[in-house]
Amino acid sequence: MGIVGKIPGSQFIVALFVSVLVFFIIIGLRVTGSLEFLELVAYDWLIRLQPEFSRTDHRIITIGVSEHDIRSLGRWPLTDATLAKALSILVLNKPKAIGIDIFRDIPVPPGSEELDSILMENQNIIAVTKFGEDGVPPPAVLKNTDQVGFNDVIVDPGGTVRRGLLYMDDGEKTFYSFALRLSLIYLRSERIAPQPDPVNPNHIRLGQTTIRPFEPNDGGYIGADARGYQFLLDFKTASDNFPSYTLTDLLAGEIDSKAIRDKIVIIGVMAHSVKDFFYTPHSRGLRVGQQVPGLVLHAHTASQLIRIALERARVIDNISEWSEGYWILLWSIMGAGLALWARNPWHFAITGSIGLLILFFSVYLAFLRGWWIPLVPPAMSWSISAGIATAYMSNREKRQRALLMHLFSRHVSAEVAETIWRQRDQFLDGGRPRSQKLMATVLFSDLRGFTSVAEKMDPEDLIDWLNTYMESMAQSVMQHSGVIDEYAGDGIKADFGVPIPRTSDADIRRDAVNAVNCALAMEKRMVELNVFWKEKQLPSAGIRIGIFTGPVVAGLIGSSQRLKYTTIGDTVNIASRLESFDKELEKEMPCRILIGEATLCYLGSRFETQKCGEASLKGRKKKITIYRVLSQESKKAKDKRQEVIT
Repeated sequence: MGIVGKIPGSQFIVALFVSVLVFFIIIGLRVTGSLEFLELVAYDWLIRLQPEFSRTDHRIITIGVSEHDIRSLGRWPLTDATLAKALSILVLNKPKAIGIDIFRDIPVPPGSEELDSILMENQNIIAVTKFGEDGVPPPAVLKNTDQVGFNDVIVDPGGTVRRGLLYMDDGEKTFYSFALRLSLIYLRSERIAPQPDPVNPNHIRLGQTTIRPFEPNDGGYIGADARGYQFLLDFKTASDNFPSYTLTDLLAGEIDSKAIRDKIVIIGVMAHSVKDFFYTPHSRGLRVGQQVPGLVLHAHTASQLIRIALERARVIDNISEWSEGYWILLWSIMGAGLALWARNPWHFAITGSIGLLILFFSVYLAFLRGWWIPLVPPAMSWSISAGIATAYMSNREKRQRALLMHLFSRHVSAEVAETIWRQRDQFLDGGRPRSQKLMATVLFSDLRGFTSVAEKMDPEDLIDWLNTYMESMAQSVMQHSGVIDEYAGDGIKADFGVPIPRTSDADIRRDAVNAVNCALAMEKRMVELNVFWKEKQLPSAGIRIGIFTGPVVAGLIGSSQRLKYTTIGDTVNIASRLESFDKELEKEMPCRILIGEATLCYLGSRFETQKCGEASLKGRKKKITIYRVLSQESKKAKDKRQEVIT
């Protein structure tokens, strides 16, 4: 039905209450961490949907120890001699940095002295350690040097890695991460090193970009472990877009020196038997084939740090918690507003879907600019608020429709009933028709001679006879857009122009014309009924009709158990008096139709009328001019038509 007139204030209050209630429920779920999983899944979608930084990041290459390499060498772990040979080949090709993502806390002879020598002589080689008391120390020859970085990885609940580490500390000393050590060696030629942020010295700046440390409640996280200096990984370089080689390729001299020169080279394990694998946001399902080796994860981290320093790439950030709350509340309010605006189910479904699409693209565009804005909580707020408010509105409208149909449906045509329902907001207040003053045309009809007929007929036959008459007259009223106000014995009261207020003279004129046309149709039906009754040897009858146009007061009258929508006022009284006025005017005609001058003014020359004079109606001091309606076409119109024919 779309927008329906003016929306009552009570509905706004209900919608606002629903939106605020849903907002607090969603915030409650969020604070307890119930939505964290869904928000992190949404974050993974955003990561996968973002454009990749490049097809291949040639600044970093990986050399992996595969299952084939282990079988060829005939053992694991690699001997120090094998590792020393691999490092010697790399050093000859002059990379900027070499990272060894293989623990060497315990020597694996033979070749231990050779390996120690290479490690000490080449300060661009970084070995790994595992942080903490239960960690794994670096090679003994590199202990307490700048050639060590921890390779600890932060794994979220569910097994996915979304955050990287720059620093850790034990309360006395600060330790660098493996990826940070490698990236800083690479950036040394660009004279870029970590600096304190000018605004907040506790934050680190790399190049022209500040890396804000991750907080426990950033983004969709709730109470996350934020120890150390963490940041969100953007994974803009696809997992398979680092040039990759095997250890066998390196030892056999099959890697072009140009692929190594001035690059970061990371040596690690790719064999699944060693189990150094992790899930990332690019993992479409937690299956083995969706995991990436640890050395590739470190390559991602180093690649992002280099982009931050050299290309001013934004680090994924989030808005404040207060701003997130306002954002969720906004969508909750708009969801409830949707229920007020789109009442048609199709409009609701289409608008609801469009709203979710707008939300998604807003969040996605913000993410492309480096902002992680909540998606799941506002989507839930939008949907739940809209659903609850719609359920309330539907139930309210169901009760309203039941009331309106109870009041009007039996007394008006289906078209009028539907019009009343469509425009209900113009006259409903609190779910019930409001009392209002409006312009209407009122019609009263009464059977002539009913008393004598009632005395002659059996009760059952009399009721059948009267119902035949009432059914016929009611059809005439409904066919002319009238509302049957009341059945009183053999009398009928009908209103034209209610319950929707008329706003123009044209509408009031149309109601007056409809009322008179209805009266003439009732006269015609009366003639047909008399013919029918005569054939059935039943009494015939005549009808008196009074019509008057003017202001009335319309509203509900009665008790809470029995309500009736009706019109009252001087206009109603005059119409009633016109119906019963001077019964001598009836003569032998089957129908006598009297109208007031106020009605005649709206009719113009549409009908043939006869002036009956001025009269004081019962109960009124002021006289009114009375006219009798003779036919549907006025004498003036007849004469004009005759002139055209002649």
